Amino acid sequence: MSLERKKNYILEELRKNGCRITSQRQLLIDIILQDECSSCKEIYYQANKVDASIGMATVYRLMKTLEETGLIQRKNLYRIDYEALIVGA
Repeated sequence: MSLERKKNYILEELRKNGCRITSQRQLLIDIILQDECSSCKEIYYQANKVDASIGMATVYRLMKTLEETGLIQRKNLYRIDYEALIVGA
């Protein structure tokens, strides 16, 4: 599955759960999809380079939302398991 399809799937799931899709959320999802971050702090540092208005609280809120919607698992917190999502859909 391409990164763009993965991103669109995640955004659609967030919309279904009543989440607004902001430019900050889109940026954070792009960073998470790069699979280079192992912590919220790393995600924050990368995002802050692009958009200085993004705060740590924004990162933590998105991570909590992704976990609550089943798009991310605590054991695999900073990686999105697409295969499990598609099988479970």
